[in-house]
Amino acid sequence: MERLKEEVYRANMELPQHGLVVYTWGNVSAVDRESGLVVIKPSGVDYATMKPEDMVVVDLDGKVVEGTLRPSSDTPTHVELYKAFPGIGGIVHTHSSWATSWAQAGRGIPCYGTTHADYFYGEIPCARVLTKEEVESAYEKNTGKVIIEAFEGKDPLSTPGVLCTSHGPFTWGKNAAEAVHNAVVLEEVAKMATRTEMLNPKAEPALSYIQDKHYFRKHGPNATYGQK
Repeated sequence: MERLKEEVYRANMELPQHGLVVYTWGNVSAVDRESGLVVIKPSGVDYATMKPEDMVVVDLDGKVVEGTLRPSSDTPTHVELYKAFPGIGGIVHTHSSWATSWAQAGRGIPCYGTTHADYFYGEIPCARVLTKEEVESAYEKNTGKVIIEAFEGKDPLSTPGVLCTSHGPFTWGKNAAEAVHNAVVLEEVAKMATRTEMLNPKAEPALSYIQDKHYFRKHGPNATYGQK
């Protein structure tokens, strides 16, 4: 668990380094599947003063089992995703400006080109807006539930990210580091898609065979990208 705390701390510290967060606007977590415990950033703690020992350990019900600080307010969202998506090991939430702009517009990000296709298979979805009752009863938990709803019939490992309407992006991966990597890519993809539509408001998504070529050369049993 100490090793996982260190990993989660380092992943959290990458967020301001990559310009994905301002002040305390973000969090990273990771899960230990054997123990069913999650390590997550404490709520509202400044990155400049945060230490590995500040990381909070919770169970998959969100109950604190180790740590003196309160866990991130987004903890219920994280644990819902870990329970629903057993293949993921790390989650990132930010309010990065380009991705959040798409979330505030209530739009998924179309796959306009190969940069997107290298990491996300097809459109990055935008989850529906929560109802008033969902917000007032269990806002963070229901945020997780609408994300899960948005992935019905989809593979969350093939499209490791989502936008939450009027809120911001969540990404995930096999561990915390990969989840951060996907958050960085999502922000760049969101920026490129915005500029694409500025230059050509009638732009169409990349052709499916081009998307497939780029996604599957990096993912799956027949991937050819990188070294063996």
